[in-house]
Amino acid sequence: MNMPVAKSEISGRIFAAPTTPVAAKVLPLPVKQKPINTRARDTFGKIAATVVPPVVMVLLLLTVWQVLCMRPGATLPPPSKIWTEAYDLIVDPFFVAGPQDIGLGWRVLVSLERVAIGYGLAAVFGIALGTLVGQSVWAMRGLDPIFQVLRTISPLAWLPISLAAFRDSQPSAIFVIFITSVWPIIINTAVGIRNIPQDYRNVAAVLRLNPLEFFGKIMIPSAAPYIFTGLRIGIGLSWLAIVAAEMLTGGVGIGFFIWDAWNSSRLPDIFIALAYIGIVGFILDRIVAGVASIVTRGTAAN
Repeated sequence: MNMPVAKSEISGRIFAAPTTPVAAKVLPLPVKQKPINTRARDTFGKIAATVVPPVVMVLLLLTVWQVLCMRPGATLPPPSKIWTEAYDLIVDPFFVAGPQDIGLGWRVLVSLERVAIGYGLAAVFGIALGTLVGQSVWAMRGLDPIFQVLRTISPLAWLPISLAAFRDSQPSAIFVIFITSVWPIIINTAVGIRNIPQDYRNVAAVLRLNPLEFFGKIMIPSAAPYIFTGLRIGIGLSWLAIVAAEMLTGGVGIGFFIWDAWNSSRLPDIFIALAYIGIVGFILDRIVAGVASIVTRGTAAN
């Protein structure tokens, strides 16, 4: 193989000039994908790890409940008796047999309609007021103690005030939902606004954002984890408040159903209604948590 030579200008000696090696083209290795059966097994394992533990615990609790309530002198019905006596409510939640004789599914929907109105108003008002309060140190110091006092008042304590003001059960129930759920939304929004980093405010000043742009591009995205924490607390309080309010205001909601079942000594029906309330409350919380995860890109606590 002939190698090119070069003459040194200093010594005059002839030396071999190294040739530049040609870089070999490296092809990317193909990504080895898992077989379909392996992926299916992994997916099934994740689902099982999520579903199996609570199912096992529920079965264990039902077994203990059955054993304890089968003893002589037990005052509460065992799960087997609840299944027998409230079978229609379990398997057919959307039956209609009369104006007041309807399934628990319809009753839950009536209650959810009231919750949607009251909670929606609380969310809009709470975020707006919390944003204003959070921008002023003096407003935060002056109003926060008042908010902390008002949020501890029971929903049932607000009911006589709302009935006296509105003279009607429907707006009274909505007001109780609103006044119960609005405080955590206000407080958490105000805290989130107060905790916006100063660097963000400096960037907004450099970019000369107007108040509306600052609100939409800086305030809300930065405070979103705090806001959704308040919204999650608020949705739980809303569902608690509607059940308590409907027990006294009447109607066809799930709360009135429980009170009517108690007056009629139908304990199995009450247990089924409690199961509906718990499941619906869990679903509502998961919905708000899912929206929070999307909006905040996973930075909000789940």
